[in-house]
Amino acid sequence: MSYKDRFWKSNWDSHIKDLDPKEFETSFTKVIRRTFEELPDKLAFAFYGTKISYKELDKLSNEFAYMLIENGMKKGDVLGINVVNIPEYVIGLLGAMKAGIIVSGVSPLLSAVQIQYQLNDLGAGGKQVALLTLDAIFAGHITKFYTKIPSLKLVITTSVGGFMPKMLAKLGKMAGKIPKGKVTPLEGITVLEYHKQIKGKYSDDLPNVKITPDDIVFIQYTGGTTGPPKGAKLSHRNFVADIKIFQHWLSWEFGAGFGLSGFPFFHIAGLFTCSNVIMLGWSQILIPNPRDTNHMIKEMLKYRPNVLANVPTLYQLIIKNPKFKKIDKDMINYAISAAAPFPKESQEIFEGVIGKGKIIELYGMTETSPLTVGNPSRGKKKLGHIGLPFPNVDFKLVETDTGNEVPLGEAGEICVKGPMVMEGYHNKPEETKKAIDSDGFMHTGDVGIMDEEGYVRIADRTKDMIIVGGYKVFSAKLEDTLTKHPAIEMVATIGIPNPDRPGSELVKAVIQVAPDYEYDNEESLKEEIIAFAKKECAPYEVPKIIEFTEELPLTVVGKVDKKLLRKN
Repeated sequence: MSYKDRFWKSNWDSHIKDLDPKEFETSFTKVIRRTFEELPDKLAFAFYGTKISYKELDKLSNEFAYMLIENGMKKGDVLGINVVNIPEYVIGLLGAMKAGIIVSGVSPLLSAVQIQYQLNDLGAGGKQVALLTLDAIFAGHITKFYTKIPSLKLVITTSVGGFMPKMLAKLGKMAGKIPKGKVTPLEGITVLEYHKQIKGKYSDDLPNVKITPDDIVFIQYTGGTTGPPKGAKLSHRNFVADIKIFQHWLSWEFGAGFGLSGFPFFHIAGLFTCSNVIMLGWSQILIPNPRDTNHMIKEMLKYRPNVLANVPTLYQLIIKNPKFKKIDKDMINYAISAAAPFPKESQEIFEGVIGKGKIIELYGMTETSPLTVGNPSRGKKKLGHIGLPFPNVDFKLVETDTGNEVPLGEAGEICVKGPMVMEGYHNKPEETKKAIDSDGFMHTGDVGIMDEEGYVRIADRTKDMIIVGGYKVFSAKLEDTLTKHPAIEMVATIGIPNPDRPGSELVKAVIQVAPDYEYDNEESLKEEIIAFAKKECAPYEVPKIIEFTEELPLTVVGKVDKKLLRKN
């Protein structure tokens, strides 16, 4: 069997087919008009008791668009959005799109240096930059370096509590749960406070801006394996194609769902999830702090969303909360899992609450808008596998050094081609050439293995492979095995240089112990885990170093932060 034959199509659900590429020849702003026109009174989102309908969202985002235009922003300029999942993010996102302005998510957890780098990179080439940020970040960061960003023309400030009921926001600020900062003038830059100077102050008509499928809608930054972050340029065509293919894959119907996701909107997974809900005319619950599982479960019990979308580590945190057992099996239809491997053991526990066959693991990356592979909604799902290549996607696995295709059952770098693959990296043509080959395949940097049915499982990131005496240790596979031990709640494995064998590494396991597991002391527990590993793993996979931690460090999206672990 050859990858070119796309033999996995025989295992797609019976209704699945490649979509006509003509369906992608539109803009996201055009396809969402259906939601605003057909479902104006439907709940768009709920946020701590505040409810916004699609009619209100349409008007609020139109206002935001006019504010950008009247303050000198032009089509092709950029809006950086530097807030958590609050209503202003959705309003700013849609408002910028309607004005033909490119959106770039700017994580609120970035340092001042990192924010400065991203804004300057966005402004390279003559683009004007606007920034929607929190008042606390404005006071803490922006005021200190704004003179070093010549392209920054406009700053809009808001607060996490801006759309909350007034008493709740006041209590949140008094308790220190809502960060705050003083908003002051910036020389040469227009500064506007959203709730005082924008909301209700501009026209709420739809702006007349022509937007084409070729126009860039997002520049989303990725950490990458080397060098500074790169901005992936995604066109309206890229984004619409991936959303339409995904909705076709899961047979999702217009107006017939309710979503909840802890994915931050500044990350491609959150951006995609939020945009999907809007395009489908569904309702959603905004979650500004995904680690507050009490709040998340409370909202689930109140609104009964039928679709969840989270990173596996967040599902694992939810499992640990005893209140999660109040969720009944009839509530959830799908639990979307992406952005990192989901250990089988944890999947089984999670499905014990929500019902079997409801977890749908998916695979993607920022550069592919993001999804390209997924488990079927109706057919066979393989726990621990990311699924089958999507419609309209060409897929292959290649040797990282030669570029030659690897046989089925063997590990190779995942390469994908399709209408969702980015236009390229912003201001980085050489990096684009390295990532997208002459045949149009995106080289993902992820190592996968495909079986004879076409199902793929992630073996590792190329940068996360551990080399032990010439043998490749796939950390994702090893972690999946180690989590079967009852003492291990979460684990991350990394390679550290072997001082006795230059070029070889030692396997180090950093373990978060299950709180209810009883043991005598750490040394005896280490011996117990090593004995288990020797029984379950190849000799070269057995950890040589074990370290216990109260809590594994997580990235802003909720993945285990292996970069930080390696530094330590």
